Amino acid sequence: MDEKMKMAEVDFECLEKKCDGVVAFNLADVLNPEFQAICPKCHASYEFDDQLKGKLGKFVELIKAVRAAEDILGNCDVAVNVDGKSVKIPYVLLLTRLNTIVSLSVDDKKVDFHFRVEPASPDTFK
Repeated sequence: MDEKMKMAEVDFECLEKKCDGVVAFNLADVLNPEFQAICPKCHASYEFDDQLKGKLGKFVELIKAVRAAEDILGNCDVAVNVDGKSVKIPYVLLLTRLNTIVSLSVDDKKVDFHFRVEPASPDTFK
């Protein structure tokens, strides 16, 4: 499986009226100059402007940096205080299992982009 396949899946609800489709795409595909996201239900197509592509490109670089540091992050925890007790959450688990949502305004409508990032290594959770 190559790096592109393991990057991240992104989806958002179709913006067309009377359509309840979910537009999904691979984050790495956004960097392709000819990229278009297409709703599988109504076939509406979406092109992202250079500013959004730039921001999503930075997210690609962030994921690559986290994966490059995976061996270090495997030894790191994030501590959360719950009822006065410290609970340690493995950093890698935190990065790959919390929902990442980017909310943007498109034509005066709030659109939530949902990101699903999987660990680079299949041994991460063993």
